[in-house]
Amino acid sequence: MATDRSSGTGDVPTTAELLARITEIQPLIRKNAVRGEQDRRVAEESIQACRDAGLFKVAQPKRYGGYETSMRTMLDVSAAVGEADGGTAWVVALLNVCAWLTGLFPRQAQDDVWADDPDALVSGVLTPSSESRRVEGGYQVTGRWFWNSGSYHASWATLGIPITDDRGEVVDQGLVLVPRGDLEFEETWFVAGMKSTGSNCLIATDVFVPDHRVISVPQAIEGNYGTELTEEVMFRAPFVPVLALVLTGTQLGLGRAALDIVRAKAAKKPVSYTFYTAQADSVAFQLQLAEAAMMIDTAHLHAYRAADDIDRAAAAGEYPDHLARARVRADTGWIVDHITKAIDIMLTAHGAGSFAEANPLQRIWRDSAVAARHALAAPAIGYEVYGKALLDRDDHITPLV
Repeated sequence: MATDRSSGTGDVPTTAELLARITEIQPLIRKNAVRGEQDRRVAEESIQACRDAGLFKVAQPKRYGGYETSMRTMLDVSAAVGEADGGTAWVVALLNVCAWLTGLFPRQAQDDVWADDPDALVSGVLTPSSESRRVEGGYQVTGRWFWNSGSYHASWATLGIPITDDRGEVVDQGLVLVPRGDLEFEETWFVAGMKSTGSNCLIATDVFVPDHRVISVPQAIEGNYGTELTEEVMFRAPFVPVLALVLTGTQLGLGRAALDIVRAKAAKKPVSYTFYTAQADSVAFQLQLAEAAMMIDTAHLHAYRAADDIDRAAAAGEYPDHLARARVRADTGWIVDHITKAIDIMLTAHGAGSFAEANPLQRIWRDSAVAARHALAAPAIGYEVYGKALLDRDDHITPLV
């Protein structure tokens, strides 16, 4: 029987301490990056190093030994990992945000996941690509959920379903928690970038999910969560802003990594077919590097503004209005847009050697490009959502705000 952890918080490291731990394991994560791509999953050695560093605890309730930190810390942690490897950072970010989602469920559901195994990891897919049938005490669920990042490492999954009534009619959209042992697994993740994230397909065939492991997505979007523990600050944060912004941490780290590599090589790498024996001497190169660096800086400013907005609202017990939430969607798009452009500029400035298989820049480029196409981070959609909100229009294009 598990020990009741509800009365204690344990030792919670500061963000600076977490980042120092990441600095120590960055060489190992970097070393395993190529192997992760080849295996299409993050090397278990890297996952264990992240576990040992407490990186999967940042969005877990303190009641189960988690750190229950903040949106800003979630970004900083995944960005620091992203400096070493994008795929590992993405897995850290997505498993952490699914831990946060689990903290929105009723306490009984959280106990199911963590009471006997406080180190349990949760992966997830919001899309309700499934069918459900109302039965006594819950739902029978059948479906296939694609692009389940971190699915190799998780023992639970939070998955989107349509909620049906006794007549079989869809009346709501839900999220459910399902043990990994109740799900089948199919390898479907064959992609150009983010290869190591193991974003495969989980499959349910007539799986029973009890009522206490179901929450309403439309209710969550408006801040009405299943958890009874409303004093826990992190689990008062706004639903869609957290789910969107968490996708940018990896991008911030990839941008920083690319800039570090290009800067470090500039003193000795010539500009081909010119008289410049060092890129650093070229004004054209200097201008390109400055432009890229400013884009990366701008992306960080937007990321931290949005994270601070989320964290302040949660601390105050206030749920941000539609306009404030829409701005986070726009901030998310702005971040991935400008990191993508900055990396493109730097690879052009660095030259064709950027694309040698031995050069980590090509992996950074591919990882960033694939991650930037996540639907919840799409810049044009984020800007349109925000533009409509600024004009008080009611012709919404998505409920995910």
